[in-house]
Amino acid sequence: MKPLLPLLLLCAGVLTTPTLSLAATAAYPAVPGTDAGDCSLAGGGGDVALVPNRREVYGDGRIFDISHRLRPDMPAFESDEGVGQFLWLPKSIKNGSLANNSEMKLPTHTGTHVDAPGHFFDHYFDAGFDVDTLDLEVLNGPGLLVDVPRDKNITAEVMKSLNIPKGVRRVLFRTLNTDRRLMFRKEFDSSYVGFMRDGAKWLVENTDVKLVGIDYLSAAAYDDLGPSHLVFLEGREIILVEGLKLDDIQPGIYSIHCLPLRLLGAEGSPIRCILIK
Repeated sequence: MKPLLPLLLLCAGVLTTPTLSLAATAAYPAVPGTDAGDCSLAGGGGDVALVPNRREVYGDGRIFDISHRLRPDMPAFESDEGVGQFLWLPKSIKNGSLANNSEMKLPTHTGTHVDAPGHFFDHYFDAGFDVDTLDLEVLNGPGLLVDVPRDKNITAEVMKSLNIPKGVRRVLFRTLNTDRRLMFRKEFDSSYVGFMRDGAKWLVENTDVKLVGIDYLSAAAYDDLGPSHLVFLEGREIILVEGLKLDDIQPGIYSIHCLPLRLLGAEGSPIRCILIK
């Protein structure tokens, strides 16, 4: 095996000048006009390989990560360009800093995210009903993952057909969006499946559901974007979790755990959601 110390010192910037740039990755594009070396330590011939293990399932198949990995080519609402670059590394070890320190800038409704009442009600926004006021008890607890009929939006008729029992407070709706893998496409697709106003109204009036999760960027169908959101958020009791990753998970009862960032004044936040069975 080759000695590792010189290679490690080189990658840390100790054996070179502090002008090396960060190696290009999907998160940090290469800086134009620079040549970043390869410090991955991955390779053959007996070299040590440092390869991150990115998983979707944990705990011997009991824990499922249902939040999408934030990446530049994920869809953004009403955009063909995707999210784009959102991570920068103004301070890096390779450039002589003591530690790597990233900066991030992205819309609060990016990827898997949560809506607060102020998203569609300006008087709630002014009054401070932000993501920091959302009830963590609603965002964490037992709930259902259900499959929605694949040929239509979620109307009152569809809601009736799902036969959601009274007492169920959390429901994740898996739709044609998952089959079409819309969250893995850069271009926004306005034909996504979502709630129509009458479906949202039926849920509010006939179920005990307080957490509504869905598998694209909006719980409301594009043709009923405003009306459906208004029905859901007016009472400030229902929390919308949007952009969920629900592929390869069996329908049924799970323990749902969703945690938004405590962003004071923000009407939305990226969120990490998991299911435990």
